Amino acid sequence: MVAAMLCFASMDTLSKYIVHAYGIAEVLFVRSVIYLALAVVVARQDGGSFLRAMRTHRPWLQFGRSALAVAENATFILAFSFLPLADAHSVGASSPLIVVALSAPLLGEKVGMHRWAAVVAGFIGVLLIVRPGFASPNLLLLIPLAGAAEWGLYQILLRLCARTDSDHTTLAWSAAVSLALTAVVGLPNWTAPTPGGWLALAGIGVLGSCGHYALIKALAYAPAASLQPYSYTLLVWVTVLGFLVFGDIPDHWTIAGGAVVVGSGLYAWYHELHRK
Repeated sequence: MVAAMLCFASMDTLSKYIVHAYGIAEVLFVRSVIYLALAVVVARQDGGSFLRAMRTHRPWLQFGRSALAVAENATFILAFSFLPLADAHSVGASSPLIVVALSAPLLGEKVGMHRWAAVVAGFIGVLLIVRPGFASPNLLLLIPLAGAAEWGLYQILLRLCARTDSDHTTLAWSAAVSLALTAVVGLPNWTAPTPGGWLALAGIGVLGSCGHYALIKALAYAPAASLQPYSYTLLVWVTVLGFLVFGDIPDHWTIAGGAVVVGSGLYAWYHELHRK
């Protein structure tokens, strides 16, 4: 899980570095090509085929979930182009709390007072980072907040898909829809990459694929609930990489708000673990 977070942080660092040169759609298109190759390999490893993995009982749900993932990726890359990595991810760390808030109306799950208290505290942490109404509110931080909402809704849809489809089906649909949608936008606006640009674009795809594979392996070895705290190491990685590559240092508001968001998420996880 920690290795997966390092891969994702490195991928985001490369995305921030080259997005102004090649655009969001082109970055996502090259990433989707490599992601599709991963999905094909995974399908064949289990004795099946990619086309067989595409069979689903709920095609529109799978398409909508996959399209939402593309939108979420684009939103965060847009955020990285304007904001330091640590700032964007401090707000993005609120996504587990958004899942808690949405699981009651959309999944019919019971959410107790402890978890609702964690949601409220987490959004107070987001307000500390965004600082609306204070001296210098950074409204650009609303971009990663929108991305966190998209990621939270995506996880809800992922749970709905898991009720009828296998992991391989979900992976295949994610790769195919991502490639199709990014090709429509990315290819007409293609900018021929330099050799260094190709290396960076390929690196983004490889890092993203390795991160997803590491995440899949982590979930194969341990329950998702026990892995949740380690996902917050992403904030550590992006802070270190943001400083080393871009010289960014989070201000005290971002550190305080991020601590509240992470603390709220850990509290919700801890209470859920003991409830079960």
